[in-house]
Amino acid sequence: MTVSYTSKVTHAKQFGCFLKLLALWRGSIYKLIYPDLLLFHAAFIFLGILYNYILPEGGQRIFEKISIYCEKHGTLIPVAFVLGFYVSQVISRWWDQYKQIPWIDTLSFWVHASIRGNGEKDRILRRTIMRYACLAITQCFTRICPRVKKRFPTLDHFVEAGLLLESEKEIMLSLEKTAETGAKYPTHFIALVWATGLIVRGRAENKVTNDAFVNLMITEINKIKDGLFMLISYDWISLPLVYTQVVTLAVYTYFLACLMGKQWLRDPHAPAEENAAWGIETIVVFFPVFTVLQFFFYMGWLKVAESLLNPFGDDVRQ
Repeated sequence: MTVSYTSKVTHAKQFGCFLKLLALWRGSIYKLIYPDLLLFHAAFIFLGILYNYILPEGGQRIFEKISIYCEKHGTLIPVAFVLGFYVSQVISRWWDQYKQIPWIDTLSFWVHASIRGNGEKDRILRRTIMRYACLAITQCFTRICPRVKKRFPTLDHFVEAGLLLESEKEIMLSLEKTAETGAKYPTHFIALVWATGLIVRGRAENKVTNDAFVNLMITEINKIKDGLFMLISYDWISLPLVYTQVVTLAVYTYFLACLMGKQWLRDPHAPAEENAAWGIETIVVFFPVFTVLQFFFYMGWLKVAESLLNPFGDDVRQ
């Protein structure tokens, strides 16, 4: 889930406008990747201590050869290319899915403007049409969002919430299965069919004043139907698994190579006292600054993709 932060950057001319966002923890990159970073850093330090303080001279020479090999060939992994393209595709899908979420506001405007009677039947007709629209949307989200499914695990819960009548539940249960095959069919579009039927019947009974209003209301119901269909399609057809696997392998194998390739190595031709001197090189043994920055950027990209790949997942606001 995204966390709103635009209220903190209302004054763009203020010095360090974006810098103050780096101190936020909730929804931050630090909270997202710190377990992976701690594991990577601990493994890096362990290998550094192993090389500098535990291995004998012969073991150090072997370690150095492996490190040089990893440093040389680790750059052949096209991390930036495959990860950048993958994240752009994931973010594009995420935003498209948000735009497909149907809203009932426009339909409610047209229902209110088209069915103007003040009688009990007119009021029930307006409320029933809107109830069917809400029912269809909620039923669709039970198919793609685990949190909604936990709230409405069965049709009885729709009845308890007032979105479904007992008689309507029996109709849906009878339509979910066929006597011949026993196959289950989705029922989240049935409510929209019922809403359309009510609009047509309302026109026949002259509760809807003219055909133009009928056309406008049915058009809005079609928009809701199209949005729900696209949401289910996005949930059904995800990004190819092979590409997700390629990106994951690229990132993790790159940083596995960095564990060895970014180690600080002793110069076998330098004097012992120079190798033992405490300088900027030996700091790298305990904190590889630029490797950690690379980890932030690349692993952060990958975690963003993981978070947005299924926007209707079971995440809570972080």
